[in-house]
Amino acid sequence: MEALFLLAVATVVIVLVFDYTNGFHDAANIVATVIASRAMTPAQAVIIVGVFEFLGPLLGGTAVANTIGKFVALDGVAPVLSLSILLCGLIGAIVWNLATWYFGIPSSSSHALVGGLIGAVVVSVGSDHVVWGFAELAEGRLTGIMKVIAALLLSPLIGFWMGFLVHRLLRVFLMASNPAANARLRAAQFVTAAGLAFSHGANDAQKSMGILTLVLLLGGFIPTFEVPFWVMLACATAITLGIMSGGWRIVRTLGFAIYRVRPIHALGSQLTSAGVILAASMGGAPVSTTHVVATSIMGIGASERPRAVRWSKAKDIAVTWIITIPGAALVAIQAYALVNLFLGGKP
Repeated sequence: MEALFLLAVATVVIVLVFDYTNGFHDAANIVATVIASRAMTPAQAVIIVGVFEFLGPLLGGTAVANTIGKFVALDGVAPVLSLSILLCGLIGAIVWNLATWYFGIPSSSSHALVGGLIGAVVVSVGSDHVVWGFAELAEGRLTGIMKVIAALLLSPLIGFWMGFLVHRLLRVFLMASNPAANARLRAAQFVTAAGLAFSHGANDAQKSMGILTLVLLLGGFIPTFEVPFWVMLACATAITLGIMSGGWRIVRTLGFAIYRVRPIHALGSQLTSAGVILAASMGGAPVSTTHVVATSIMGIGASERPRAVRWSKAKDIAVTWIITIPGAALVAIQAYALVNLFLGGKP
């Protein structure tokens, strides 16, 4: 019993570390366009984003947490083994997040989490313990991995076309404006950046909330899958600290390397991203903030000057997105092998 408790504590800590790296890795998604358009100083951006990032997990419900916490089925697995599996899956996601941050690549923390958990589950107890959702898909329902993958695939497309349309609308509204309108566009970003931070917290922190609640359930510490308030508070704190630490290496990629961002582009990207992510959160769909923000910038650029969009950089980002799930899965498999070796073949 003592070993189970210690393992549970270690896994809870690792969940919060992942939540922190998620915020650290995704900080650029929230502040890149704000800083690139010179709407705020980095200090202003960190304060505003930090406040609303913290409120997102507390006020955004638990629909995404329910989705993430139920795409692996470990109910019949021994508690020590099930917690070891979650621990190794999280290690896979954390290592991938840190590696892509180091190289300044805006990959998806959501993809990394899904890949890490799938890899750890499949290598340890088999693919039958992953809720793939194929049968439900044939019946017209999205559940399990199919729901997660659908959200991760569709959200970039929606972000691109919404960014395209929002930019066209903004240009119509500002057709008769003079350059002084840039000051109003920068001021409006105090609202839109706050909305983006709130939606990010409401979606991304819930992923950690779902895994942390699953840890408590599998360890026998709670009777049913219901997210306790202290879990919400802990995950909100961890992701906010990560956001405020800032993954500044990725700011240059999102703010400058895809398309030259000016105030109208920044406002459009923030409006688009906040709307898409918040809608997904309400529907329980885990999406990648990185995907949505990057593709919204691409859509805005394609709406204005397609040839000015650096599609080669977009291609590099897309390749990273594709390899993230298998890459994180491989890291998680290696982590499981090390844990298995350390514990003498009995994790």
